Amino acid sequence: MRWRSSVGHFLLRFYNFSRAALLAVVISPRAGCGESTAEKSTVHNTAGEKGTIPNTVNAMPVNSAFSNAQSATQPAAQTASQQAQALHELHQADAQARRDYLNAVLTRIVGKREIAENLADFTQPYGLNFKIDAYGWLAALANKQVSGKHGQIVLVTSDTPLKASRGEGKTTAVIALTDALRARGIDAAAVLRQPSMGITAAGSKGGASGGGVSSLEQVNLTDWGLFGEMAKIETAQNLIVSRAEKMHDEEPERLATILMPRVSELPSRSLRRIVVDHQVNKETGQRGDLEEKTVITPASELMQIVVLSTSREEMAERIAHMIVGQSSTGAAVLASEVVDVERIMTVLGDSLDPVVTRSRQGSPVYVHAGPFGNVSLGLPSIAVMKLAQSLHDVVIIEAGYGADAGAEKWIDLATPFYGAPWPVCSVVVSRASTWNNEELGWRYDFNIGRMEKVGLPAFPLLNLWTGEDDEVAKLKARAQQRGLREPLVGNLFRDGGVALAPQLDGLLDYLSKAKAQAQACGEGNGEKNGEVAGIAEAPGASKVPTMDTHRSVEERLYTIIEQAFGVPASRVIKREDYQPSLLAARKLVESAGMNFDEFAICPIKSPSVITDNDEADADRRTVTLKMTSVHAGAKILQMHVTTSLTTSMPKIV
Repeated sequence: MRWRSSVGHFLLRFYNFSRAALLAVVISPRAGCGESTAEKSTVHNTAGEKGTIPNTVNAMPVNSAFSNAQSATQPAAQTASQQAQALHELHQADAQARRDYLNAVLTRIVGKREIAENLADFTQPYGLNFKIDAYGWLAALANKQVSGKHGQIVLVTSDTPLKASRGEGKTTAVIALTDALRARGIDAAAVLRQPSMGITAAGSKGGASGGGVSSLEQVNLTDWGLFGEMAKIETAQNLIVSRAEKMHDEEPERLATILMPRVSELPSRSLRRIVVDHQVNKETGQRGDLEEKTVITPASELMQIVVLSTSREEMAERIAHMIVGQSSTGAAVLASEVVDVERIMTVLGDSLDPVVTRSRQGSPVYVHAGPFGNVSLGLPSIAVMKLAQSLHDVVIIEAGYGADAGAEKWIDLATPFYGAPWPVCSVVVSRASTWNNEELGWRYDFNIGRMEKVGLPAFPLLNLWTGEDDEVAKLKARAQQRGLREPLVGNLFRDGGVALAPQLDGLLDYLSKAKAQAQACGEGNGEKNGEVAGIAEAPGASKVPTMDTHRSVEERLYTIIEQAFGVPASRVIKREDYQPSLLAARKLVESAGMNFDEFAICPIKSPSVITDNDEADADRRTVTLKMTSVHAGAKILQMHVTTSLTTSMPKIV
């Protein structure tokens, strides 16, 4: 169902008409001042008539302006008062028409008028789309000022891709699945990350807004910068680095080394690490070489902070604790020491507000934040997850790359350390060609098993490409042989949600039972009507050891490698620079007055591998530990693992 209904069209046209009509009254220089009909009839001149200015509202000859003013029947003060009153009426009509339009459209989006009318207080139109102050809305929910839903979250992840530059079709699957659920009468919405222009849109992947009939209504807008959110995050971190450079120039002992990288949405591999300022100090004779590096926006620390923060206050606090460099004694220098954090918040501006857009079939889609799954978190912001969860019954959320990347970060990092809502189940997407790969076929079963072990029942989804329709029976038979649930199968690019809607009985049955169970637990705990925030509870540490946030960093790292990558501690290899970098990271964090073992772990690796050699026999696979870097504001340790390159797209990255 399209949001821009006939009601929406009428309200928008009424809004524009009333605004134009009142504006005509306000800007009319002689409105109500007794001009004769003869005077008005002389003003319809053309631009070629000397001494006149054409005006389609109430034009008048310039040369007669003074004489008309003298012949005014009301004093100038009264005229000014009338204009002020008209302007006031314009503002009132403008606000009311805008409010009526928002109420109508938001009711179409969220289904409940009461919620829509409250949500309108936090919403701004952006062309055909909207931006919502998620922080304000979540605070109002917490303070019981507004009411919302307690939606179920379905995590969409995928098999580990055969190549980093090719996706399995997760975004397409998310949109198709959302369209299919709505076709079955379910109040469903999708949550996506924002694409990065540097790789996703401009690179070989070709975009991250779905494909074919299972895509966003405004693909180009979303792929090519949306409303400047990525650019603002880039600018904000670069501003911190620029201020750090200034401190380094003026107080080199206070800031001897800059550690924070610059950020670029369109980087070159040559900028990854450079030396600048090749000058010789005339007084000391020393060179002024200054090392710098550049990372892509989806890999930046500030992007992680945007993802993890659920209030502006939390975000400001995290930005203040970003480590920008070290003093001459090796002590950490924080962002709050080099820049006014409020300036950074101002630069970020409305990039902190999620965008609400829609699929080509009219389903609501929320877009916010865009970290990659291999070099960062791979998740949309926690704020947009909770926002959508409070507005819809079922929310389909994509995690980047395979289950060993974005989904792993959700399980081992986002929920235990930052309170991300826990999904009720998962959908694991694969292309038929990936699924049929003989040497790497084990990875799909392993990823499915990982989801099941942490309490996320996994529903396979096989995304067909052109020419693969005749493989459906064979694919379903193979799934049965492998002990998997019956897969959802379809050419989602061509057929979209129409292909999936008839196949959703198993998923809908599970969601219904899970909701009933959660409501029963809520009633048992004294919750009104069984309404339990989050609807699904995260498992305890007995089931998922990484939920125990009090264990040491290395204990948690080995657990992640064993559970998410399938390699025991006995086959973990430490490269010679691993231990020194780990010790340096600990020293840096502790010099900032922070507890190193309270930091979450974010494994960094190529998205197309799980281990050092995925083609080796299971008992011979290894994982190599390489180096550790610190994102203190996000309280994350970036731990580089496996022998592969972080990405296999050097020409782009």
